[in-house]
Amino acid sequence: MTTLPDVTPPRLVAAVSKAELLDQVLATAHREFAAQRPVSQQLHEQACRVMPGGNTRSVLYHSPFPLRISHAADAVVFDVDGLTYVDLLGEYTAGLYGHSNSAITGAMHAAVDAGLTLGAHTVNEVRLAEAIVQRFPSIQMVRFTNSGTEANMMAVALARVATNRPGIAVMQGGYHGGFMYYGGQGSPVNAPYSTTVLPFNDAATARSLLNRNADTIAAVVIEPVMGSAGCIPPTGKFLQDIAAATAEIGALLIADEVMTSRLGPQGACPMFGITPDLMTLGKYLGGGASFGAFGGREDLMSRFDPTMAGALPHAGTFNNNTLSMSAGLAGLSEVLTDAVVHEVNARGDYLRDSLNGVLGQFNWSATGMGSMIGIHPVSGPITSPHDLRNADPRLRDLLFLRLLDRGWYMAARGFIALTLAITDEHVGAFVADVADVFSETPQLHVN
Repeated sequence: MTTLPDVTPPRLVAAVSKAELLDQVLATAHREFAAQRPVSQQLHEQACRVMPGGNTRSVLYHSPFPLRISHAADAVVFDVDGLTYVDLLGEYTAGLYGHSNSAITGAMHAAVDAGLTLGAHTVNEVRLAEAIVQRFPSIQMVRFTNSGTEANMMAVALARVATNRPGIAVMQGGYHGGFMYYGGQGSPVNAPYSTTVLPFNDAATARSLLNRNADTIAAVVIEPVMGSAGCIPPTGKFLQDIAAATAEIGALLIADEVMTSRLGPQGACPMFGITPDLMTLGKYLGGGASFGAFGGREDLMSRFDPTMAGALPHAGTFNNNTLSMSAGLAGLSEVLTDAVVHEVNARGDYLRDSLNGVLGQFNWSATGMGSMIGIHPVSGPITSPHDLRNADPRLRDLLFLRLLDRGWYMAARGFIALTLAITDEHVGAFVADVADVFSETPQLHVN
């Protein structure tokens, strides 16, 4: 029998073997993770018997099973197996103040001592509303909710009433809460709005789509910096162009600053020269407790005035809950000065630049603005979620697990949100460990 030569292209062999090796290394990392965390695994198996997938918040799940945190202090979280990590996740921006800021915890203890679930108007809701109106220029009047999701849905509801139009426009890849996710093909549990999806950082195409659907669009909902989509800032005058195009078609501009309001003392919108009609807030502005808010022009917000005929309803048993009102007020009045905001965001910019100095050697990128950072197994530039379409999730998983081994906790998808408890020393040590991980793990290198 004649033996045929091996004619498999060398590049194909190399690519397959590298992919297989990555799978093997990742499988080993999963086994090591599990071996070090038997209590977390036991609790996960127990949770699976009463919650689907052992989970009640999808974003927190990661393979092979999620960390189970027992307690935290300052910048450190402790898991149920006794392992400790410096917290770089910052509760996806909600935990800006860290885990044990004395002003926040003191306010919460005082609220508990004064009695919970009062079922009435309170003093601190007025004071917190005043602090928010004073801080954010586009908010003339404000209402509170329990989450950023609720805030965005209430803002959209108001826009639909005010314009008498049914639909909205959003950015491809945008996330505005559990019922407003527009990555990939969208989410089957999205609110059933008529939706026009626009490309981020492509003003010409976005303007064309807005004009084509002008009669149906009540509002354009946009994050000044895309958060969950990968920490992607706007380029050039994109936001100003979108604001102008929105006004031209008679729609309202809703700025979702649930995450990005931490990027500047007055939020991100003034930094890009835009003034939205409505603005939504959440997360850290309740001091880390359940919180959301929407506000904007007085003529729009006054439609919720219950003393007026035909007032719009706005329900929510815990909209003005005492913990959020007290902690949020303490944070804004006692902690979050302009200098503190500038400091945490300058630290984030330094971290991002330092990471890119390391990651660029391996065709990875760090994106974002200020204290919000995304780490991606893709070489730049990254100006839209479309640029991340070829990112290999296995690489993100492997980096996440290797950094856990060294005591660093961030999101498995590569998201970082610095807290006030993170120091320059933390930043320097983290960058050094990232460099070591890439040096020791060639499977992370992107060709």
